Amino acid sequence: MNAVEIHDCAQRLYHAHGDKAEFEAARNAQELEEKGQGVDAKDWNRVRKAIAQMRGPHYS
Repeated sequence: MNAVEIHDCAQRLYHAHGDKAEFEAARNAQELEEKGQGVDAKDWNRVRKAIAQMRGPHYS
């Protein structure tokens, strides 16, 4: 996926899952990695990072 597709996917996932979106992206990445689909897993990790950026810094 290119940068625009990553950002679009991150926005859609965040809209659909809210605060759980980052977890969903990480889960997808892990499942793909376990299936030997490393390239797709890297894309999902990029989506996860984009979601983290959209959410901003974590406050305790």
